[in-house]
Amino acid sequence: MTRLLLALALVGATATAARAADEKLYEISKTDLKVAVGATGTASLTIKVKGGWHVNGEAPISVALTAPAGLTVKKEKLTRADLAASTVDTARFDIPVSATEAGKKTINAEARFVICQEQACKPVKETLALAVDVAPAGAAKKAPAKKN
Repeated sequence: MTRLLLALALVGATATAARAADEKLYEISKTDLKVAVGATGTASLTIKVKGGWHVNGEAPISVALTAPAGLTVKKEKLTRADLAASTVDTARFDIPVSATEAGKKTINAEARFVICQEQACKPVKETLALAVDVAPAGAAKKAPAKKN
């Protein structure tokens, strides 16, 4: 019984270590969005690889988006053709978001891409959330001009 528990603990530790090692190979940064009801804003999601790895320029790359009630995304699945910017080390998606309801919202996203180095490639699937803060319509009115 003790051997079984030790074996299970080692498997769990190995899986955690492997996940931590993968996270050091790349990072995903995102911009959260503030937008008013009736307006459209743009959030972005950027993949950046590290340590001698690069974004595979031939493999599929995509971001699947699930917007809650009150938000609309222009496309629910973005692909390589939708990249706003791409280099060997980075790939950026800009995500237009329209709002019809005020409040704090979350768009769930699933990014899929492949990173490579000279000897190997790794497929990556990462789930993340994009925060959207929606102000009531007219809340972002311009301040009155100052008089001299």
